[in-house]
Order: sequence, then structure tokens, then C-alpha cells
Amino acid sequence: MKNIIGVRFRKLGKIYFFNPKWLEVKKGDFVIVETVQGEEYGEVIVPNRKIEDDKITEPLKNVLRLANEKDKKHYNECKQKEKEAFQVCLKKIKEHNLDMTLTDVEYKFDNSKILFYFTADGRIDFRDLVKDLAAVYKTRIELRQIGVRDEVKRIGGNGICGRELCCCSFLNDFETVSIKMAKEQNISLNPSKISGNCGRLMCCLKYEEEVYAEKLERLPNIGAIIESEDGTGEVVGVETLKEKIKVKFKDGEGYYYKKYNAKDVKVIKNGSNEVLDSEELEHKKELEELEKLEQEDINENE
Repeated sequence: MKNIIGVRFRKLGKIYFFNPKWLEVKKGDFVIVETVQGEEYGEVIVPNRKIEDDKITEPLKNVLRLANEKDKKHYNECKQKEKEAFQVCLKKIKEHNLDMTLTDVEYKFDNSKILFYFTADGRIDFRDLVKDLAAVYKTRIELRQIGVRDEVKRIGGNGICGRELCCCSFLNDFETVSIKMAKEQNISLNPSKISGNCGRLMCCLKYEEEVYAEKLERLPNIGAIIESEDGTGEVVGVETLKEKIKVKFKDGEGYYYKKYNAKDVKVIKNGSNEVLDSEELEHKKELEELEKLEQEDINENE
């Protein structure tokens, strides 16, 4: 068992584990830690706890000390410098006529580097911009192109649910989301209703995906032919969470409908789960574009 603490460097950023050695800390404390990029100032999110060795990625970097008043003052000075550097970089981007959007600036605590985060369509030749910024700040300059999800996470905002965006309140990492998830959950396939502030599929589509996927394995698809106590019929509707199906039966020249628990019928011939409903057909081109953007994001992160 190893003694560890969890530290976060930016609001809603990833939590990293460190070796506190003899130091006892509590949640909300600020510490100076050793990282591959030098000393960093971070907030304790996970206080001292014991974790099994096989759950830790070795080697753990060390906690150097609890942050003192001098550290806190320096950290606040870095935050102020970030605001000033943001304005300077905006001016330089305009001078170089670069098609890019600056989203954030990060001063390293040990003054070893300044990072400028931006978004852009495609690749940008920012070599001259880096030279100009290096001439102004006399330190190492790094420009990082980020995705639209990361941009919105840094900006903040509220979702269509009225609550603060998940990526701004509790999500540490982005997971792959797909149109299939919305379809399996019987959510509207109108792109404007399943897209977030970032223009990508909403992250919350992932939350209940495992439950729906598990239940759908036990349910027939739309169009399936089933045998019930009332005879042979066609499945025309599925209530996934209740595990119920709506079946259409022929009655002379007309039809009638009845609901059953899925376990009470026998599937004779299953339907195709690739059937497109009217809403999906209406927005087919927009949905395909969303899928394409999702795949591009995945490729960029690999």
C-alpha cells in the first residue's frame, strides 16, 4: 500500500497522484509539487489515503511542501500576467493575420514556460508568432491547438438543461459519444437537440449508455416478428427501460396493437436495428456531419 494525495492544477482539470511523503494534508489545501515540467502549484482534491501498489502508475512525483504566503502571492501574480499576455497575444495574432482563436494563457509556476491555447480550422503556421512572443517575454513559448470541447470547458456556460455544463462542473475527461447512443435511448435525432454548446454531441448521452445497451440485448428490434399468446405480430415500438414492446397484429383488413413484456414473447425473426425513422431521415446530412466531426476529434486525440 502506498500513501498518496490527488492534486489538480486547473479548475476541473485532471487529478494527478503524488507522494506526500511525511506530509499530512486535507482537501482544499494548496501544495507545491514536483512535475516533469518543473514545480507546480495545485489544490489538494484527494487528501492522504492508502492505495494498493498495482493501482498506481510508478514512479510518483513528490509533494515538495504546503504552499506558503509567498507561493500564493506568486501564483496570483502569474494569474494577472496571464490576463496581460492574453491581450498581447491577441494583438500579435492580428498583426500576423492568423486565422486562429486564442482561448487561454497559462504561466508555469516556475516561470519556465508560457502556454497559449487556441482553436483553429486546420493547421496554423505560427512560427513567427512564437518568435515575437519569445522576444517580448524572454522565456520559452508554447502554442497548443485544442478542440472545441476543451474551448467550451475553459469558457464555461449552461446547457439546454439549464444547469452548468458537465465539462465545467465535474467531468475530468471527454469520452467518445455517438449518434447511435441517442438512437438507442429514443432521444430526438434533431442535431440542435442533441448537440452541446461546443457544437458536438452532448457528453450526457454517454451516462446511461451501458444500461440501455444491456437492456437492448434482451429486446427485439423494430420490425421483428414475434409469437405471443395472441398470435404472430410485428414489433412497432420498444420501451427500453421498462423492457416492454408494442406489437401490431392484423385483424381482418385492419390492425390492432398490444403491449407485452419482452420476456413473454418469442422472437421468430428479428428486425434490423439500422432502420431510419422519419426524423433521422430528415436530418440525415446534419447527423452525418456531426459523426464526421466526432471522428475527427477522436483522430486528433490519438
